[in-house]
Amino acid sequence: MTSQPWLPVLLRDGVEKELSLTEVFEQAHDIRRVPGDLPTQEFALIRLLLAVLYDALEGGPDTREAWEELWTAGPDGFPADRVAAYLARHQEHFDLLHPERPFFQVADLRTAKDEVFALDRIVADVPNNDRFLTMRAHGAQRLSFAEAARWVVHAHAWDVSGIKSGAVGDPRVKAGKVYPQGVGSAGMLGCVLAEGDTLRETLLLNLIPREEEDLLRHDEEDLPVWRRPQPLGAAPLPEAEAGPFGPRGLYTWQARRVRLHHDGEAAYGVVLAYGDPLPYRDMHGREPMTGWRRSEQQEKKLRTIPVYLPRTHDPARTAWRGLASLITGYPPEAARRGGRDAAPGITPRVLEWLGRMAEESDALGPDHMIRARLLGCSYGTQQSVVADVVDDSLSLSVVLLSPHDTALRDTAVRAVQLAETAVWLLGNLAAGLAEAAGTDQATPRAEARERGFGELDGPFRQWLAGLTPGVDIDERLENWRRTAHDRVRALGSELVASSSEAAWEGRVKPTAKGGTYWLNSASVEYGFHKELRKRVLAPEDDGPPDDGQDSSPDRPEELTP
Repeated sequence: MTSQPWLPVLLRDGVEKELSLTEVFEQAHDIRRVPGDLPTQEFALIRLLLAVLYDALEGGPDTREAWEELWTAGPDGFPADRVAAYLARHQEHFDLLHPERPFFQVADLRTAKDEVFALDRIVADVPNNDRFLTMRAHGAQRLSFAEAARWVVHAHAWDVSGIKSGAVGDPRVKAGKVYPQGVGSAGMLGCVLAEGDTLRETLLLNLIPREEEDLLRHDEEDLPVWRRPQPLGAAPLPEAEAGPFGPRGLYTWQARRVRLHHDGEAAYGVVLAYGDPLPYRDMHGREPMTGWRRSEQQEKKLRTIPVYLPRTHDPARTAWRGLASLITGYPPEAARRGGRDAAPGITPRVLEWLGRMAEESDALGPDHMIRARLLGCSYGTQQSVVADVVDDSLSLSVVLLSPHDTALRDTAVRAVQLAETAVWLLGNLAAGLAEAAGTDQATPRAEARERGFGELDGPFRQWLAGLTPGVDIDERLENWRRTAHDRVRALGSELVASSSEAAWEGRVKPTAKGGTYWLNSASVEYGFHKELRKRVLAPEDDGPPDDGQDSSPDRPEELTP
């Protein structure tokens, strides 16, 4: 596979093709992306490329200065020659059909009954017994070797949990089966990939120098799986031997044991079993491509503080709504409970590394734009099926990642709070109209909020991309206040105009002090406009709030995640 095309690429001119491993590195400056069959597959393939690059550079650049040389040298300075020589030395380790050490597989993997299963087990777009809206009406009966290789890589990273066939030699087998051991190596992560304009930039942006030991540990034992002294068997490696010891081993982690069956022309079957379990807890010094959160439950269970677990992505929540956690490591309300000293969370280390470079290096200036791409899987039914795939991104200036120059970052977080507040009030308006009509409130509230976030999605992304060094942050925030206020106010007017006759007629409701009041569309709309003005627009813009209460636009308590 070092010389045979199997990696799908999208070139800068829009052409799609397949390239070999060697060609991908040689043409990295002309490649826009490695799109894959699914977004999750792209992430797994990028991690594979990073493992190759780390190992070809003997652990990566030694220092920031060495990294800067790679970044500033342009295409001619990219170490494609070193990678090509490395791949030539290890060519047989990338052979998908090698008789003893097939790539990412176990050569003699078998069940006690010598069963061979359908390729659906590793092809994530063909769920077993559920082929609705798939291009494979009869399942994945045969795969080209190129496609099979991509799905093997994907299986190690994203495979579902559940009961699997037991492989001969695996001590975990009971009655021919192995009971759930967890999802693939990336399955419990809220993956974050820093993307540049080309594959060359993307690889370098995610390549952390060895001297940044507080962000990413590189132990001497760190090796990619293909350089392990002995081929893997069916049994999991002992924990002390497995690691992970650094990015090379982690990015090629063998969470599964796989063996393809083929007829020399294509793959027609597979054996898929559990491999090495990955300890997710407190891995923030090893895994730089996810955020981390403190787990009070694990702290109580283990009687130790702190305990960090990966912060996963919510498929129902757009990337910009989680901006605070992404660039600061914790949601904004956590700061009010104790600030950074309490360390409620840790930002993805790859973004923290770029924030440092934005502050301290001329190579990657503070006005440099990147895309923070968020990827992940949401699993259902005891993690035995993939319920949803997360793929979202944000274009932002690297200065927003700065750990010290926080003015722009804090402005971005404040803007998200204002958007959340405006949409929260829109949901309250929809619920109030339903209450006035005497109908269910939950569904209108949820639908209004979904519509509100959809209305603000494009404008916020555009606003964020313009939040760069040198702008007037007060003016930018004011612009966003008015954008959020005006757009949500317009949606509110539409809701009121379309409310039912029963809502316009209204109902008599009791007050907390024993009196009564009339609730109808007009009174609900009045309260919505007043609160939206008070909480989203600066108070001095429209005069003091009508009720004379505190006009602080702080996010309502109900919005706390």
